Amino acid sequence: MYKVAKLYWQCRRGTLELDLLLKRYLDTQYVLADVDEKKCFMALLDLEDDVLSSLLVSDLAVDSLTMKALLVKIRN
Repeated sequence: MYKVAKLYWQCRRGTLELDLLLKRYLDTQYVLADVDEKKCFMALLDLEDDVLSSLLVSDLAVDSLTMKALLVKIRN
């Protein structure tokens, strides 16, 4: 798996809201996550900021149950 330091830098996005949501998840939940959830988180970090923002802020629909659960964790 990726080192947390690298993920921390990938969490730095174009908006404060995204930065705060992603870094909070990384600091509090990532270590506890299973392999599938960690893979989903890394996939989220590969998305463009506008798509990521839509997923986290606007509740854009996704098909994957793992991704849905991850998005809920990040939002909360």
